[in-house]
Amino acid sequence: MASTSASRGDGVSGRLRNAAATLCNDNQSLIVEARKVLTLMKEVGVDLERDNESQMVKELEDAAIQLAETYGDCMLQSSAIESIGNSYQPGTELTDFKKLLMEEFAKRKASSSSIPEKDHLIRHFREAVWNVHHVGEPMPGEEQEDIIMTSTQSNLLNITCPLSGKPITELAEPVRSAECKHIYDKTAIMAYIKSKNTNGRCPIAGCPRILQAAKLVCDAFLLIEIEELKSMSKQAARTEVVEDFTALDDEEDNE
Repeated sequence: MASTSASRGDGVSGRLRNAAATLCNDNQSLIVEARKVLTLMKEVGVDLERDNESQMVKELEDAAIQLAETYGDCMLQSSAIESIGNSYQPGTELTDFKKLLMEEFAKRKASSSSIPEKDHLIRHFREAVWNVHHVGEPMPGEEQEDIIMTSTQSNLLNITCPLSGKPITELAEPVRSAECKHIYDKTAIMAYIKSKNTNGRCPIAGCPRILQAAKLVCDAFLLIEIEELKSMSKQAARTEVVEDFTALDDEEDNE
């Protein structure tokens, strides 16, 4: 009887993990669409700023902040679902999964330091709008060093493949580890894992994770984040060009 009960418990846990994985995938699709909409809102904001529609830009920014908050909540929901799916063990009484999920979400929300108004996506929105008429100038309240630093920030943990040395923006097949979130060139990392001398440990210095081929994927976010990094890099390059021309003008004026 004991073995039968254990088997049933394992079966329930397995079905719950599968259900949680399905819910996470569905939620990921929603998160990806929200990310795309935020990028589109930034582009619309730039067009409105070019037309000097300041009030409409402000209203659009407020809507983007609300969407960023929803986006963050969806990320926390996915994390809560995944946590419950991995850790749940059936007991003798019926489980109120709605209550369990709400409690897990509330716990993660309380420990989150994320502020929608300061989200990096909102920062990118404001910076893109500001640069329509003020490219190369720091936004109000910021020094030039601040704007250069924040304009190149992203959620990507590494911007070059530790094996090939190539920037991730130039990788033909980028993949990300589901375990440690580091990014690699697919061909290079697969060959690395198969090597008998590495034991599959992540090649990023200091990372203790053991990599598995099945958990190296080009997830839905990765390509979007790489495109955003490309866009930020181009914007930073434009800012540097403007600074160079400004410096040349200053030199000419001093002559």
